[in-house]
Amino acid sequence: MTRQEGAGHRSHLLTIALEDYYHLGAFNRLIQRGEWYRFESRLATNTHRTLELLDACGQRATFFVLGWVADMMPELLAEIVSRGHEIASKGYYHRSIHGMSPGEFAEDLLRAREALQRASGQAILGYRVADQWFTAKDLWALDILAQQGYAYDSSIGPIGRQFAGEPWRRFAHIHSAGTRTLWEIPISAVEWRGWMIPIAGGNWFRQLPPWLVRRAVAEWDRGCPAPYVMYFHVWELDPEQPKISAASWLQRVRTYRNLERMPALLRDYLSTYRFTSIAGHLGLDTALGSRPAPLPQTATATARPSSSPSEVLPVTVIVPCFNETLVLPYLANTLRSVVAETADRYRLEFLFVDDCSSDDTWASLHQLFGEWAGCRFLRHETNQGVAGAIATGLAAADTEIVASIDCDCTYDPHRLQEMIPLLAPGVDLVTASPYHALGLVRNVPGWRLLLSRTLSRLYRLVLHHKLATYTSCFRVYRRGSVVPITVQNTRFLGIAELLGRLDLAGGRIVEYPAELQVRVLGQSKMKVMGTIAGHLGLLLRLFARRVRGGVPPLQRTPLPPAARVPPTPPPAHV
Repeated sequence: MTRQEGAGHRSHLLTIALEDYYHLGAFNRLIQRGEWYRFESRLATNTHRTLELLDACGQRATFFVLGWVADMMPELLAEIVSRGHEIASKGYYHRSIHGMSPGEFAEDLLRAREALQRASGQAILGYRVADQWFTAKDLWALDILAQQGYAYDSSIGPIGRQFAGEPWRRFAHIHSAGTRTLWEIPISAVEWRGWMIPIAGGNWFRQLPPWLVRRAVAEWDRGCPAPYVMYFHVWELDPEQPKISAASWLQRVRTYRNLERMPALLRDYLSTYRFTSIAGHLGLDTALGSRPAPLPQTATATARPSSSPSEVLPVTVIVPCFNETLVLPYLANTLRSVVAETADRYRLEFLFVDDCSSDDTWASLHQLFGEWAGCRFLRHETNQGVAGAIATGLAAADTEIVASIDCDCTYDPHRLQEMIPLLAPGVDLVTASPYHALGLVRNVPGWRLLLSRTLSRLYRLVLHHKLATYTSCFRVYRRGSVVPITVQNTRFLGIAELLGRLDLAGGRIVEYPAELQVRVLGQSKMKVMGTIAGHLGLLLRLFARRVRGGVPPLQRTPLPPAARVPPTPPPAHV
């Protein structure tokens, strides 16, 4: 059905949220804004996919954009404007106003507007909240928007019984704030038995039966004098996007259910009805007096005093990998930042051990890291487990200081710069400890915390070192002390076994209070019940070994002089 055959010649309003798959408010608890740079960005690809769809259907839209996106990708906004679309504000970061005071909200509006105008060359006249629609308790924000000179807002979501006593708020209306006014353009919803059900797009398109929404929109087009307000997110045109595995069941349903149906659904609506931007509908002029000055270059890391080549310490970093194709772009972005931040003190040599992955991990490693200086790649012909991969890396390393990190970055690799100096003379192993009194655990399930802490109590009864954590893979090793140690179990259990055997051999182990967060991409490879049984068996073997005694003492290899530097205090956790 073509637009001419299926609908009248009236125009409706099309609004699009320009955000990446990891910006969603549903993931704010899981993904900190300071970690956004680690994720593989798909924003440019999805935006161009959206622009091509709009061009093919001959439509114009309002793009609600984060100020952060404007600062990071100004060329993307310039492309949107060149295609004839409007840029409006979604705040600077992806935040709800429920966590902001009126003053903080006003500051956020100002910062976002400045960034968006710099990047787009348009006057920013409209706003939509990034996370959670406005309710009746949030209307104070409209006063601040009007005072700052915004011409319209589109943040009200008439859902359920919200605004039941003010049914006129379902449609476009003027909000007065003293001597100033602004238009409020709510997303479209229909009434059913006193309840408001949105039919505006986005999640509602994916959750509700398509025939039901299509019929409601057709009735709106025929009989409602207010324009229909539709919205979607550019990531909704990307069914192949990486999935945030740490999200709850409800979050995954809201975000990913029926994602594959969105491209066809949107094309159907855009081919059936005529749409325009909100500024175009209201007759607003978005022109600025002149093009903005070029953006200044933003530093990505604090500059440090340069060091002479003799003071730069070589360190091998082992990265065990097993079916990690999805995670590797996230890892690459993280390690790029680590290298830049530590280059004046450490020459990091990465040793990737592919533990017989069955996906594209091996090819992806070479594609992402093949041109990096100091990178090597090893591959197991059979799966040996994470401890086996670390053992392979330790045997192949040609530096005395060796670190191991988790491929999924559940421990932040930036903390290596505080852990390496702790490998002082007489120390054989530095291990990250989220259960330390100064450590931190973020978003890890309660059952896993209980299991880990219970195991730690049992290990403290058996071993000399009374640590808070015995099972972390995030470590710094004195290679000469640990390579001679043979472990029976090469999987997760081998991590604790190596530490236990080092302890009984008289090795010295230091804990570093670290932060552990839940894995956000991909799935954990640990088998819980088998791991519990394995730890109980290992505890019995270590206890028997301690009772028997007769363990040969360690022969430590001296560290290079450059390694003997005072440790940097760990950052305070907030």
